[in-house]
Amino acid sequence: MKLSLFKTEFPIMLAPMAGFTDMTYRSICRDHGCDFTFTEMISAKGLKYGGKSADLMDTAPNERPCGIQLFGRDPDIMAEMARRICGENKGELALIDINMGCPAPKITGNGEGSALMKEPGVAARVIEDVVKASDLPVSVKFRKGWDSGHVNCVDFARMAEASGAAFVTIHGRTRDQMYSGAADWEVIAEAKAALSIPVIGNGDVTGGRSAIAMRDYTGCDGIMIARGALGNPYVFQEVKAAFAGVPYTPPSNAERLDLAIAHVRGLAAHKGPHGVIEMRKHIAYYVRGMKGASVFRTAATLAPTAEALIGMIEEYKSSLE
Repeated sequence: MKLSLFKTEFPIMLAPMAGFTDMTYRSICRDHGCDFTFTEMISAKGLKYGGKSADLMDTAPNERPCGIQLFGRDPDIMAEMARRICGENKGELALIDINMGCPAPKITGNGEGSALMKEPGVAARVIEDVVKASDLPVSVKFRKGWDSGHVNCVDFARMAEASGAAFVTIHGRTRDQMYSGAADWEVIAEAKAALSIPVIGNGDVTGGRSAIAMRDYTGCDGIMIARGALGNPYVFQEVKAAFAGVPYTPPSNAERLDLAIAHVRGLAAHKGPHGVIEMRKHIAYYVRGMKGASVFRTAATLAPTAEALIGMIEEYKSSLE
């Protein structure tokens, strides 16, 4: 890859996912072979006017320097926050990523996220102004298009490159698809052929075999893994083993549950009593495919404290032996 900020030629990244990839989980993924992480997406307006957005900027020592992901449609505010972030950066951050792919109605309803794919002129101004204001490289993440009738990711990628983006990440689904259906890798390949800056592929990579398939099909410069990493930070080790052509042994149920316990403890240390609430959605992914998983998931949502949840996981682990 043509960017010195990555320590590997073909980086395997963890996608920023709101509500999931907080500092605790990003740190776990880095411990398990992830090459690069991003903060959850942060509202530029929220950052400017206060609130909880600043809390999302916390980073773990083992992920530094990482990327910070901003979203917004106001070029002036986006640029102002980029300038502020660079001014406050003490080596924790390596780049600013602009989210133009989030499909959530509460984001697109404000003309932000993937809604900007319908307004490439506005998107261009946002990218240009952030690039001018930032001392850090700027990347852009977006989708195949808004819907099947408006597939414009290749033109959008050209615009991002012309506006100064250091690289782009393309999720091969439209906004209308949300996270359903198959990701279209062909559009990623087309964008890669059309651009001189690096292109990161995103969508339907869940393990070593699919990672190799995406790399070979698209010619991409790196891979970003999203839902395939939830409850499975081992996926990064699996992908790297596949690329290296060496055997990979999946974790046992006991190992997965021990990691879930470590995750609970990390969240409790980072977020206090609220950590157990945050963990509920993660538990569903950790126990996926295990015997009695559905019953355990339901019970786990009632755990009042982190220690109670850890006790439940230990008991569940014993029942599987």
